[in-house]
Amino acid sequence: MKARIKITLKNGVLDPQGKAIEHALSSLGFSGVNEVRQGKYIEVDLADGDAANARETVEKMCKDLLANTVIENYDIEIAS
Repeated sequence: MKARIKITLKNGVLDPQGKAIEHALSSLGFSGVNEVRQGKYIEVDLADGDAANARETVEKMCKDLLANTVIENYDIEIAS
């Protein structure tokens, strides 16, 4: 099974990397960009063939290591 994890900052949390990207895009002539939010994308290949067990394992990974749940949200997609 493959787990795809998208981690983003929670609304209201300052995103200095997003601001830097927004500024760089403006400097390159891209107009109409109102806001940029930067995040992380992680893929984990799991030996477990049961989707429910895989999701539970990845949830624990996110809470224990992959995401800072104080300032970040995460979304998990499990694919076989």
